[in-house]
Amino acid sequence: MTPEIQEKAVRVFKEDNIELVTVYEVSKILSSSLDLHKTMRNVLNVLSSHLQMQRGMVALLQDDGYLQAIAATGMDQEEIDQGRFKAGEGVMGNILKAGVPAVVPDISKEALFLNRTGSRKGKSKSVISFIGVPIKVGRESIGVLSFDRESDNPEVSRGFGGDVRFLSMVANLIGQTVRLHQKVAEDRANLMHEKQRLQSELHDKYSIDNVIGQSKIMQGVFAEVYQVAPSKSTVLLRGESGTGKEAIARAIHHLSPRKDKPFIKVNCAALSETLLESELFGHERGSFTGASQERKGRFEMAHCGTLFLDEIGDISPAFQTKLLRVLQEREFERVGGNKTIRVDVRLVAATNRNLEDAVAKNQFRADLYYRINVVSIFLPPLRERREDIPLLAEYFLQQANEESGKRVKFSAEAMQVISNCNWPGNVRELSNCIERITTMTPGNVIRKKDMLCDSDRCFSSIMWQQQSKHTVIPIVSAPAQFHPIAREAPVRSPAEAEPISHAGEYGDPQKHQLIEALEKCGWVQAKAARLLGITPRQMGYAITKFGIDVKRY
Repeated sequence: MTPEIQEKAVRVFKEDNIELVTVYEVSKILSSSLDLHKTMRNVLNVLSSHLQMQRGMVALLQDDGYLQAIAATGMDQEEIDQGRFKAGEGVMGNILKAGVPAVVPDISKEALFLNRTGSRKGKSKSVISFIGVPIKVGRESIGVLSFDRESDNPEVSRGFGGDVRFLSMVANLIGQTVRLHQKVAEDRANLMHEKQRLQSELHDKYSIDNVIGQSKIMQGVFAEVYQVAPSKSTVLLRGESGTGKEAIARAIHHLSPRKDKPFIKVNCAALSETLLESELFGHERGSFTGASQERKGRFEMAHCGTLFLDEIGDISPAFQTKLLRVLQEREFERVGGNKTIRVDVRLVAATNRNLEDAVAKNQFRADLYYRINVVSIFLPPLRERREDIPLLAEYFLQQANEESGKRVKFSAEAMQVISNCNWPGNVRELSNCIERITTMTPGNVIRKKDMLCDSDRCFSSIMWQQQSKHTVIPIVSAPAQFHPIAREAPVRSPAEAEPISHAGEYGDPQKHQLIEALEKCGWVQAKAARLLGITPRQMGYAITKFGIDVKRY
């Protein structure tokens, strides 16, 4: 059979079975989307095209008791908005109230026909007939489906029984879809209500201003913050970059008796040793070139308050000695001065480095480590508290909307992409990503295609993959293998890895350790990854790199 004959056969079939084809198309549309307005518009367009009907409209009963048009074809938005009826008002209202179809052969001769939308003004002199059927859920009428038919010959009368039966069939399908949407909306409202209730309970228990975290692991962090804040103890915040250590440090200060005193912060990694000494201890006039006047240091400024030293693991060994004395004695001299100054300062320090490893390598003084590591709080990376990601994303989206004057929202698929991302830069990276896609999204809905990672243009994803490829599996002892520090060990290149004296029966010591961990965990990769202190993704890369044949049970 030639393509021309096939095409003609399909066309003839469609013409002879137009109602069957139409119902098939309508059913596909109704099951394709949860956007009710868009779905109804598409249904009306199909009916109008297949059945040569004009000015179709779907009107649904609203909470205020009015019948309101939600979608139409052959009308503009102003006309659609005017399609509003009381129950029993006009032909549309009577269809809703009585729950039975109605046909007006000539609307110009029917006093009950209100033409509320105004869409039939200025039309041709042809006879316009109106057909309306109720949209029902069970025995309850919840709306009306209507269409116009036009005839050039005013003398021609025709039966509308077939139109009524077919539109009633479509109205039943629409009723089932509307009921499904209402059920989804009810379930969503119940979930939101339950979410708000749980949030309220959690807020009453543990919550910190400007820190979002409803996951179990973050609630544990909040509990530790509430417990340590009233004391004078030095606190060391551990965790990857971007996990919110400064926000937690502020929370400790504001929950402490020192909340009305200064909160002073210093980034130790941003300053050289000389500048850091002057910044923390201050200097006397003329103590060095450019010191034209006396200047207080951050320790003096934080007197009776809290001093936050960020990235404390990056200070030089020489400065570690000077800092140790201040932390022990709570006294110091300004640069270029000889007067001893005593201060009452509560210290909160933070680092993303493995200080235990630095102490072992003589890169960080052990006595300073013990001085700052009085109370240690570990802040988990974002990938370990994924239930908090949607809340954080919505929060940052709201901020971005307020700053840009937009009203952008996430689609379900976009939120799924965000929730599944590893976020190596943690909360800071998530905030930047949301700001970027809010700025670059052309419409009011962020979709999957708007995400850079969907088109392999996400630099963080590329960086994460490169890091994972070069990750060396950490060699950890049994007592430390589940310690938080093992999880935050920095990625090291093979050249930086410590040599091992024995290779084991598999030749490569890292491969030997990998196989040993897998065997201990019954070849469950996720468990083995936790045992070694690495992520499941890094485990997958390592298995591929060493060509290990994973056993299946």
